[in-house]
Amino acid sequence: MAEGEPRGAAEVSAALGRHLSRLQEPGRETRLRALKAIAAELQERPVLPEVFAGQLLRPLARVVAADPAERCRELALQLAQQGLSQGADAAAALPELLPAVAQRLCPAGGQGREPCEELRLALVQLVGLLLERSRGAGLAPYLPDLVRVLQAALLDPYPEVKREACRCAAACARALPEHFHMQSESLIKPLMQTISHQHFRVRVAVIQATGAVIQFGNGKSVDDVLSHLTQRLFDEIPQVRHEVTTVIGEWLLHLRDRYSYFHKLIPVLLGSFTDEMPENRKLALSYWKRVGSQWEKENEDDLKDKLDFSVAPSHYPEGVVRPELGCRELVTRNLSKILPGLCHDMTDWVEGTRIKSSQLLYILLLHAEDHITQHMELLLRTLYRVCSDEESNVVRNCVKAAKLIGTFVSPKVSLTLILSALKKTPMSAHLMILASVIRGSTRQVLEPHLADLANTLSQTEISQRSEEVLYVEQLLGCVQALIECCQEDCKDISLQLMKVLVTIMAIPRLEHLHEKVEETMSSLAEVQHLNGFLDLYKQHIVQLMEWVSLSHDNWTCYSPELLQLDIIATHSGPVIGKVLPDFILILKTCLQPTKDPQMRLKLFTILSQVLERANETINSEGQFLSYLEIVIKDMLAPNLHWHAGRTAAAIRTTAISCLWALIYSEMLSPKEVHQVEDALMTQVIATMDEDSKISRLTACRIVNSFLSVCGKEFGPDKLNTIYPEILKRLDDVSHDVRLAAAETLTSWFKCIGDGDGKSVLKSNIEFLYRELLIHLDDPDQNIQQAVLEVLKEGSDLCPDLLVEEIEVVVHKHRTPVYCNQLLQHIQSRRK
Repeated sequence: MAEGEPRGAAEVSAALGRHLSRLQEPGRETRLRALKAIAAELQERPVLPEVFAGQLLRPLARVVAADPAERCRELALQLAQQGLSQGADAAAALPELLPAVAQRLCPAGGQGREPCEELRLALVQLVGLLLERSRGAGLAPYLPDLVRVLQAALLDPYPEVKREACRCAAACARALPEHFHMQSESLIKPLMQTISHQHFRVRVAVIQATGAVIQFGNGKSVDDVLSHLTQRLFDEIPQVRHEVTTVIGEWLLHLRDRYSYFHKLIPVLLGSFTDEMPENRKLALSYWKRVGSQWEKENEDDLKDKLDFSVAPSHYPEGVVRPELGCRELVTRNLSKILPGLCHDMTDWVEGTRIKSSQLLYILLLHAEDHITQHMELLLRTLYRVCSDEESNVVRNCVKAAKLIGTFVSPKVSLTLILSALKKTPMSAHLMILASVIRGSTRQVLEPHLADLANTLSQTEISQRSEEVLYVEQLLGCVQALIECCQEDCKDISLQLMKVLVTIMAIPRLEHLHEKVEETMSSLAEVQHLNGFLDLYKQHIVQLMEWVSLSHDNWTCYSPELLQLDIIATHSGPVIGKVLPDFILILKTCLQPTKDPQMRLKLFTILSQVLERANETINSEGQFLSYLEIVIKDMLAPNLHWHAGRTAAAIRTTAISCLWALIYSEMLSPKEVHQVEDALMTQVIATMDEDSKISRLTACRIVNSFLSVCGKEFGPDKLNTIYPEILKRLDDVSHDVRLAAAETLTSWFKCIGDGDGKSVLKSNIEFLYRELLIHLDDPDQNIQQAVLEVLKEGSDLCPDLLVEEIEVVVHKHRTPVYCNQLLQHIQSRRK
């Protein structure tokens, strides 16, 4: 002891000396008792720093480094930590304790490494205490050993050791900024090996340590860690993402060589703008504003004109706050370096990467504003590819980004590039981007380009390019975007837009879009102050008919114009009556027997549809009857002639259905019905023998109408030729046809007057009585009842003959009740 030392210290030193000598004993229990005794001595009174350094430090370091007993090493570590905590000189402790710690954590050759997790944790905590107490002054010579210890601790399997090692690494970096940069790279690899540890607290600690190691070390290591940190932005734990944002923000503010890394760090910080946690978004925005403000101050001379004369854009996305000048300039000056890598990531195979990249693209474009123009080709090429992504979030973000192109880039540039690509190879992605660009633009800037836009969209090569649902939806989206954005200016391109809408509605597989197309037509009419889409048809019907009829002489069933005509004729309501001559001309030309059979089937279907509501469609102007002769002679008659084959039979079916629609519409006067009957009765009667049930049923109904309207004018010869064909239909396989035939025979009986006609047809009437009585035994009660009504109607002609026929067959009937009813009817009529 030094002379003049207080007595208490001398007593402690003497007491410790007795116990310290036993630490060299081979027996475990002896060493353990000695350590416990030392601990008891120190518990009674605090050990003085000089006593700890002079007596305790070296023996304790030996126990820590080499004692085989775990409990002894544990007590020695506790005593060392206690001494340092009570003010012992850390600089003096470093030469003794640090080698001992290294011996236990990273021994040469790997032999003798501390097996106990808790003791490894205590060893790293001891290193942390040394770093804290030394204040960096004497650490520099021991930096290699410190780094070696930290490397081992960072790779330790025990998570708590990893976390403590991260705290020590950060403390070491802050304690030795002048020297640490020479050793910092040695910690990067173990840190990055640990950054994806399954415990989120370990990941947080690693990110914090990485931030300090690089900020106070070698900035070149940014390249080695950036990809790992960026990956942590996808971490499911918000605290991890929060720490990444903090580290990147600090680097952007304080990293010595930060200007060299702006283009790499900015995307990572801006990536946190779309974090799902509000706290993380708020943190990222706060850091970004500070970074922009700091850069603005550091470059004030360069920005002087922009600061003094900056003018806000006249058109800006609604609900979006414009970033500060410094932030905008930072993005603008680094965009050329950021964009290529970002565009590559937007096509990455990992879905999360594509989503994050597409979100970041929107943020970058919002900052870059009109500087986007110089990157348009790369941007558009990427957006075209990404818009076909299966992930809806990616597509939605790309659409938002494309709207910003419309907001900030001159249409002269953007539309020229997009329309050029669209004309070259029309794809749904081109139309999707075009619609978004239009929506992002203003009415004023689009006005000079409207004609070019509308003409391009209405081109056959584009509007009829594909029937794929996505393509057609985007084509419709372009029309909707033009109407929404340009409002009344759409009057000048209304015809072209109508052509596109009619084309979309004409696609057979897309009936689900009809409602949207009608809404779009109504919107187009509204911006022109018209009363609905029918007024729109009225405005353009002449041009539309000219448009579809240009090549009608060469139509086939595959001609899109055929489907477009269907829409115009059936969807325009009464407006089609205004172009009846054109419509009839098309039908006359295309319904000739030499034309494509499938096309004729479609045209007859169209004609049937408009004839069902003739006065509301084709006859809205009251002009249809002037074309009746053309319809009969040039359309219906040629197609009702019998020809072999199923297709020919189908055409006859549609033609007879069309004739029935004409008659059923009640548009024809008796004179005109007689005109139709005179021209077509023979073909109609022949149709009663068709294989098609619809043809037979329709033919019966038409003959019934002819008989009802003008049958009384028929002579006996004509009536004689009609009834046998009707009678055959009572044996038809179809229940409906048999009922229709019975109803037609009733009308036939009504056509016979009391004059010469009855006497001439007496034998025919007798034959009919006989045949009809047979059908009173039909298994179907409805047929029995229908035949009974026919006989009741016909009984007035030759009642005596009918009674005779009844008496002949009444005993043969299984159900004579109908015969009795018929006899009663005849008797009542005589009275």
